[in-house]
Amino acid sequence: MGLKIIGAGFGRTGTASLKLALEKLGFGPCYHMSEVLANAGHIDLWNDVADGAADWETIFKNYQSTVDFPASIYWRALAAAYPDAKVVLSLRDAERWYESTQETILSEKMWEFTGPTRWGGMLDRTIRTLFEGDIHDRDTLIRIYNEHNETVKAAFGPDRLLVFEAKDGWAPLCAFLGVEVPDEAYPRVNSREELQGMIAMLESDAGRAMINGDGMPAAMREQVFGKG
Repeated sequence: MGLKIIGAGFGRTGTASLKLALEKLGFGPCYHMSEVLANAGHIDLWNDVADGAADWETIFKNYQSTVDFPASIYWRALAAAYPDAKVVLSLRDAERWYESTQETILSEKMWEFTGPTRWGGMLDRTIRTLFEGDIHDRDTLIRIYNEHNETVKAAFGPDRLLVFEAKDGWAPLCAFLGVEVPDEAYPRVNSREELQGMIAMLESDAGRAMINGDGMPAAMREQVFGKG
């Protein structure tokens, strides 16, 4: 199928909402960190990426777009592999982004829970490495966040890159992608409470299988993602 949209924004910049938005606009399925867990074997595929042996064709088979970690870490390689794909850089205020990460995806609770798992190993090799081994230091995270965003902005012209915040809503995203604006509100998901619910789900038997690379059970996948 080949990627049409590459999300270059870090996690906690509205990527879950952007995933739903892209799927609503016809650019789905959209690959997100949740897909790493849902697909058996994808944790190992991302370890291969960290080793410099990326198999993008296998990872993104049947996907038209991608957002969030870990794919956004490799935005440059993806842009080269899919030269016709457009790039969306999702942003939010740097201080608020940092605070959000520490309450959710980079919280001590999350990393203590995932640490001894195969998923945790992959997170170490991708996200922890991105942040120079320190996922809690404010100055380090904000520096890397800002540097990343400026590097992406400098890499592409406006014909290929959209700098986007969730508060912007449908209009700039639809104009950039050349599609009509839906007659509904822009998606708003992935609150702190929802993420805590995800942690509780991962502590279940099915969740433990997912974080060790076995993927999401078929019945659960249908419930979460639908029959399509």
